[in-house]
Amino acid sequence: MSNRIQNWRAGIAPLLGGAGIAMVALCVFSARADPRRTSRFEKPIRPHFDHAAVISGPFATPEDVTRTCLGCHPGAAAVMKTAHFTWLGGEVEVAGHAGKIQVGKKNLINNFCISTIGNERACTKCHVGYGWKDGSFDFGRAENVDCLVCHEHGSGYVKGEAGLPEKGVDLVAAARSVGTPGRDNCLTCHAYGGGGQAVKHGDLDSSLEHPASDEDVHMGKHGFLCVDCHGGPNHELRGRAFSVSVEDAHGVACTDCHDGREHRDERIQAHLKSLACQTCHIPSYARTLPTKATWDWSKAGDSSRPEDPHHYLKIKGEFAYEQDVVPEYRWFDMTVNRYLLGDRIDPDKVTPINLPRGSMSEPAAKIWPFKIHRARQPYDLGTRMLLPPVTGGPGGYWTTFDWDSAFRLGAKAAGLPYSGKYGFTSTEMYWPLSHMVVPKEQTLGCTDCHGAGGRLDWKALGYTGDPIQIGGRK
Repeated sequence: MSNRIQNWRAGIAPLLGGAGIAMVALCVFSARADPRRTSRFEKPIRPHFDHAAVISGPFATPEDVTRTCLGCHPGAAAVMKTAHFTWLGGEVEVAGHAGKIQVGKKNLINNFCISTIGNERACTKCHVGYGWKDGSFDFGRAENVDCLVCHEHGSGYVKGEAGLPEKGVDLVAAARSVGTPGRDNCLTCHAYGGGGQAVKHGDLDSSLEHPASDEDVHMGKHGFLCVDCHGGPNHELRGRAFSVSVEDAHGVACTDCHDGREHRDERIQAHLKSLACQTCHIPSYARTLPTKATWDWSKAGDSSRPEDPHHYLKIKGEFAYEQDVVPEYRWFDMTVNRYLLGDRIDPDKVTPINLPRGSMSEPAAKIWPFKIHRARQPYDLGTRMLLPPVTGGPGGYWTTFDWDSAFRLGAKAAGLPYSGKYGFTSTEMYWPLSHMVVPKEQTLGCTDCHGAGGRLDWKALGYTGDPIQIGGRK
């Protein structure tokens, strides 16, 4: 593990109850004009200019660093228009809701840290900006962009409350070290999103900073950086996190590099009509480090229980982690339904926060591997809405351990009614897997899915039985 990530963990430790909201590292993809490469495994050019000779400093504030960056790279201010700065995507249609809506980390609810609303001061530790502590943050000031979090390579840059550098960070050294974003730049937020190592993603953790070939063939064997697949022009990175998105516009696909005729065996090739590449090529996830599988907020606040970050914390409740996990499989057409703040639930049923859409009758849908994170989280007994509590800061739950006051603060910040009565209900979130691709020798074989003991629940997927016996996709 790099010094950078170790330092980041030290900086984030006081806020592990919900600070780590995932953020995609920023870069300009400069290998070629069209980032959708067609050459197989061609490593892009990664230009680097030694900034040590041109950065003099001193810098009184981190915003001064950004002003210096923009002096030579004025186009980099385009990041201000992206979801990585605004925490909102473009207007989209959300199933079950009228019109088009902007959704993103800024206004959605989840089933890990629950909500950024009212918790900005802590959550924006992983924001690509400086000073977002509440609703007064100015998204129109270019100097509020944090260039260093994605480009610094000195391993000494650590962000703290409201995204500001921790006290003692050497801004001159950080600015002189900048270059193409490395995997460690991305993983400082992605690996620790949700308040700890591998909380949210099952296929993104710090093991991918320097992975072995069998951990991830693209990064471990071929030396890919995150930006080799996710880079895009004008700091508009490619890719979709379906925790905050409902569709796949500007997404990344295996066929961006692979031509779709990778298999010499026509029986395997025929599977591409029904299976995502990931289904066979990611046979398990969290292979090196465990990922959080369940989170029960209803158990929080018990001072009598011993604390263990992998089982129980008073401020967050009870957890279970799993390692080397076989995915769960669902039909997926690259769109999801989405619970929005204010939607009503049936508390006696499991509420899917971002249910994948698709079925075997839809040609665009394929069987995908998922990590499914299951939780118990608060809801309003009167309105039957999921509640966004304020956890950190003055009056937050981590200080008072009073759910009622935390819900009153959160409801006010979110503009929701609150009846004054609350309970806890079960929810699920779905994380389609795309990282931790294994070498071809370790992909799934026929009997991993077909025959006795196969991993797929064929009836749950809509089949009457194993399709190898009933004639394929019907």
